[in-house]
Formats: sequence, structure tokens, C-alpha cells
Amino acid sequence: MEYRLLGASGLKVSALSLGTATFGGTGDYLGDWGATGVKEATRLIDVCLDAGVNIFDTAESYSNGLAEEILGKAIKGKRNRLLVSTKATFGTGGAGPNDMGSSRHYLTQACEGCLKRLGIETIDLWQMHAFDAATPVEETVRVLDDLVRAGKVRYVGCSNFSGWHLMKSLAVQDRFGYARYVAHQAYYSLIGRDYEWELMPLALDQRVGTVVWSPLAGGLLTGKVSRKRPAPKGSRIAAQGAMDPGTDYALLYGIVDALEAVAGETGRSVAQVTIAWTLQRPTVATAVVGARNEKQLKETLKAADLRLSAEQIARLDKASARPPAYPYWHQRDSFLERNPPPVP
Repeated sequence: MEYRLLGASGLKVSALSLGTATFGGTGDYLGDWGATGVKEATRLIDVCLDAGVNIFDTAESYSNGLAEEILGKAIKGKRNRLLVSTKATFGTGGAGPNDMGSSRHYLTQACEGCLKRLGIETIDLWQMHAFDAATPVEETVRVLDDLVRAGKVRYVGCSNFSGWHLMKSLAVQDRFGYARYVAHQAYYSLIGRDYEWELMPLALDQRVGTVVWSPLAGGLLTGKVSRKRPAPKGSRIAAQGAMDPGTDYALLYGIVDALEAVAGETGRSVAQVTIAWTLQRPTVATAVVGARNEKQLKETLKAADLRLSAEQIARLDKASARPPAYPYWHQRDSFLERNPPPVP
């Protein structure tokens, strides 16, 4: 397993990390992802540790805190071997006006809740799950700094921020010497490359590590769906449809065609090729993967040792290319010399 520095920090994380959205699996939405219990979760953790995975990602909102509880029980006695990453902002299902968000009031109690459910003393990476526009940025980053100084959190990150959300937060953190966001957990895949337009150049410039969620696009890029194969019955895609409501299926089928060709050349699965492409992108520190069972997990983890050739990456890039939004098309068409796109 390869280990990479997380942004501008000195923390090394494995190229693949295990996501726990399937742990618990309560509710109509997450219930279709899976319902992993403590026994199964413990086994998945052991498989990951044996493979060299050292970071495990969860969130307070996953099954209203149950995923954190299950992860906490599954890592008992193994804390010195792994890193715990969790997220706050969405809450755990409370109906009160202050039961979510990124205010001092909420984050202070949310951190204590995460620690208690996980059964640990310190969160290695705590991320704001979404941008809270109702709370001043200064308030959010100050309380995060307070929690780092108190020893409850080691590193802070964000998730699903826009470029200006992240840059404004970093500017305030730098101005006052607060603990800086070292990671941005964001959606990025062959069918969803919007991250490259602004957030990736920002991450390169500001040394923010990318923690990729859903590199398989919610199952669309596993090879189970193609122009000749509809989503299999019982799958998350069949139950919920595409994760991105704007998914271009004509583009998707072309990407899958290219993935199948590269998979044939490498003797690997479509899913492994998809993840390998993600791991060879600029700024990517770790890609979060999930699994319903041990067999699926072991197959997915094999992607960590697959290196695609420059020619194979170029073919996948071409198959997945989309016209950029403004002002990026203008920058690239009119002033490319001064605005080159990020390259591996």
C-alpha cells in the first residue's frame, strides 16, 4: 500500500481508505447501500489493516450516528494502528434549530458526540461535511482551532465546498494563525470531473489534499452498468438511480467502453481500473472506497497496486472529457499558456 502526505500536513494516509456509509444502514437512503453490523465491520477493518489501509472514514450523519458507533466497536483494541476520519455539520437527526450546522454552539457538542460514539479521545481528521452559509466563516474556523488546541482533534478538513468557500476559509485561518484545512473531501470520478475546473488548481496552489468520495460514481463505474447492461436488480443504482441527477448516460457508456478496453489490457476489473485512474490524479491523497462484504472489499483493494500507462490514462481522459463551464472554457481557449489545466 502506498502512503501519501495529506495536503500540507505531516500526516501520511494510505492511498485507499475505507468508508463506512454502509455501517448500520438505517433509513431509506443508506439502507440501499448496505447494513453492515459490528461483526462484519470488524472483519472488514481487519482485512483493510492487513492490506495496509490506515484511515477509516465515517460521519455523524451516517445512520444518525450508528455508523460511528459501529466503527468505534470494530476498532476497539486497534486504535494505535489506524486513523479515524469523521465529519460534522449535517447532524444526527435532531429536530431542534441548533441541531446541525457549523456554529460554535453545534460543533462543540458535535465533537463530544463523535468522540463518545467512536469511543476515542482524539479525532485524527475532522471535516465539515458541507459549507454552512448561515454561520460566519470566522466562527467556524475559530472553534475548529480551539478543538485542535484542546487535543480533541488533530487535523481539520472540509467537504463539498466550492472554490470560494474553501479559499475564504483558508484566508481566515492564515490571517489568525488557526489550524488550517489540510484536506477537502470531494466527489471526483471519471463521470464527474468538475473538481478539476477550480477546486483542483486551488488544492495544488494551497496544498490541500483531496480525499475522494465515490470514485466509482455510486456504482456506475464498476462495469455492472453499460450500454448493453442495465443496473442489476437489488443494486443501489437500481433502487436510487444515478447519484448525480445530471448524469449523461451517453458519456457514461463511452467511458465504460474505454474502461473495459483498459481492463482487458491489464487483466484487471473495470472497478480497479477506475480507482487506479483516480489515484493517479493530481492532489489526490486517498480515495474512499466502500464494500458490502469481504470478497468485494478484497477485490477493490487490489486497485492500489495498479499503475496505468500514460497512454491508457490519456484514453480514459479523452472518453470522459466534458466542455468546461465559464470562465474555464474562456481561460483555456483564449489564454491557455497562462491557465494550463492540472496534469498528472
